Amino acid sequence: MNIKEAATKFDLTADTLRYYERIGVMPPVTRNQSGYRDYQVRDLNWIYLVKKLRDAGLTIESLIEFATLAQMDRTQDVQAAQKTILNDQLEVIDQKIQELNDTRKLLSFKIDTYDEHLALFADGKTMPDPLWKENL
Repeated sequence: MNIKEAATKFDLTADTLRYYERIGVMPPVTRNQSGYRDYQVRDLNWIYLVKKLRDAGLTIESLIEFATLAQMDRTQDVQAAQKTILNDQLEVIDQKIQELNDTRKLLSFKIDTYDEHLALFADGKTMPDPLWKENL
C-alpha cells in the first residue's frame, strides 16, 4: 500500500506519516525497489497504534520513547518500560473520565433543578445549599 492509500485509510496526511517516521514515532516503513514507501500490515498496525495513542493524549515524546523501545531487543526491562508508558497514560485518561463524570453530574443537577433555580432567582433568593455540597 502506498503512502497516499495509508494516509487515507487512517484519515491522516502523507506529510503526517512522513513526519511520524522521520522523528521516530514509528519504525522505518518498508520500501519497494524504487525506494517508495510500501506499507505492510506491520506498518499499518503501527499507524493505527500511534493514531489511537495520540487520540488518548500520549505526547509525541512518549510515542518516540515507546517506538524506540519497540525496536530494541525484547527484554523484560524494555517490555516493562513500554507497559509503564501505557499505564501512565491510562491513569491520565481515568482522571479525565472522572472529571467528565463529575461535570456530567453537575450538568444533570443543573438541568434537573433549572426551573427551581429560576423561580428562586426571580424571587431574589438563591438555593439553600451550595452546589458543591451533597447535591452531586
